[in-house]
Parts: sequence; C-alpha cells; structure tokens
Amino acid sequence: MEFVNPIRDIESINAIKSILRKQSQRDLLLFVFGINTGIRVSDLLSLRVIDVWDGEHIKEFLYLKDEKSGHTRAHYINNSIRMELETYLSSREFNENDYLFKSKKNNQPITRQQAYRIIHKAAEEVGIKEKIGMHTLRKTFGYHAYRKGIAISIIMDIYHHQSPSETLRYIGINKQDQDMIRVDINL
Repeated sequence: MEFVNPIRDIESINAIKSILRKQSQRDLLLFVFGINTGIRVSDLLSLRVIDVWDGEHIKEFLYLKDEKSGHTRAHYINNSIRMELETYLSSREFNENDYLFKSKKNNQPITRQQAYRIIHKAAEEVGIKEKIGMHTLRKTFGYHAYRKGIAISIIMDIYHHQSPSETLRYIGINKQDQDMIRVDINL
C-alpha cells in the first residue's frame, strides 16, 4: 500500500464535495461518510441500506463489527452524513438489503478500485498534488478530529493503534500541528 496523506485544507474538502455533488450523489456520500467516520474502505463498501436506515428514519449510529478485534463499534452518523444520506435514499428506490454504494452495473457494491478512481479523480480536479487514495478519507477524519480537540486516546482507539505517536504519525500531525489545537467549548 502506498503512503497517502489526509486532506488538511477545508476548502479542498468542500471543492471535492462540490465536484462529487455534480457527478453522483452516491460518490458524494462515499466521500462524506469516509471523512466523517474514519471507517475502513472495506467496511464502507460493505454497508447496506438497513445498516443506516430503520425503514422510516436514518439511524443515529452505525454499528460495525471490527474484523481485527471482533468488537462491535458504534459510529455516529453526524448531520453531514445524515443530509447526504437523506438526499441519496430519496433519489431512487432502495431495498433494505441493497448495498449502500451499489454499482451501476450490478447489485454488488462498487469495487475498491472504483472507489479509489472516484476519490482520486475528484482530488486531481481540485488540484491536490499530494498522494490521495481511499485511506486518505480515514486519515482526513483523524486529522480534523484531532485538530478540533478530540483526545488522541479516542482517535487512537478508533484506529486500534498502540501508541499516541503511531496515531499522530498516521494522521499526519507534526509538532507545529500539535501546538495549534482548537479546544472549542463555546459554553
């Protein structure tokens, strides 16, 4: 696997969203889901409609069994994901057992390669020069969670890392970034 970086710049994230919104609601949802949860691409692509929709409403949490640890972990479906899910699920008829990121060719999910092409092409269009891949979504989640004041111990647990330094390296945080954390309480 080639080393990829998180997308650090919010303007670039928004530009990618804009490109994907014009291209496909499914592709936009893939990007938004990835950068807002940090879920592995294999788990993202295996999601089914029933995992996020109870038949009437979008669920508050997505529950996934982690293949490495065997534990079930709850992933919060935030407002950004919720908005894109609502738009996507209302755009056509879905069966509860349909894959969320269903291929246009068959009833299977899109492949990892197709997911990579979607994200990589949008990043190129935005002008991102760094290496971008599906792992970029996971790293982008961690980078921005850390920058917004989420404890490194929580991010470390999400990634199943053994040390804070491993997680900081993984999400691309250097010494300068460590000194510029936003603890935005707003009481």
